Amino acid sequence: MTEKVSITVFRWAGSWGPFKVKIPCGECALTLDIINDTLAHELAGIDVTVDIRDWLNEWWKPLVKGGWHAPIVMVNGKVISQGAALNRGLLTQSVIENHSIQSELDGNHIYGKESCPHCARAKGYLDDAGVEYTFHDVIRSERALYEMLGRVKPIVGPATPITVPQIWIEGGHIGGADQLSRILHKLVEPNYDRGQCSISPER
Repeated sequence: MTEKVSITVFRWAGSWGPFKVKIPCGECALTLDIINDTLAHELAGIDVTVDIRDWLNEWWKPLVKGGWHAPIVMVNGKVISQGAALNRGLLTQSVIENHSIQSELDGNHIYGKESCPHCARAKGYLDDAGVEYTFHDVIRSERALYEMLGRVKPIVGPATPITVPQIWIEGGHIGGADQLSRILHKLVEPNYDRGQCSISPER
């Protein structure tokens, strides 16, 4: 079961002791508008909860996470923005990556780009085998890019560079075109001139 991604916003509002916020925060209002619009467009279809809190009432809660200047935006408990109107790209990336980690991928998928010869090779293998799949262009779709990174990084580690294609067969990550060719019983000579990646075979 997929968990909801939580967005928490601490806005410049509330009261603490003798202090009370009387002047509305323009950047807090902009941040909330950006969140709502991003949820309706780039993040449509992703299950998200939004919790709006008054910063002065509980300033210590975001402080322990490194958030000290409203508006503070947190995704699944991690601060992604503070002190200025939210960058919607940061929100999109964080929500999609968290959603990808928390959700399973069904079916057959290739994450790649149109200019990649190894992506074309992988698509050709599946086409020849009569296997249906979905191709996600990580250059044209930021959602596809962040989904791929969110799913691959936990497998190969945060320090490993990610190359394309990245392929899932029946919901399981198998690697790149060379790995797919082995699964489909194709004989393909590795080309070490193109360079190594985290999932390339050893020499």
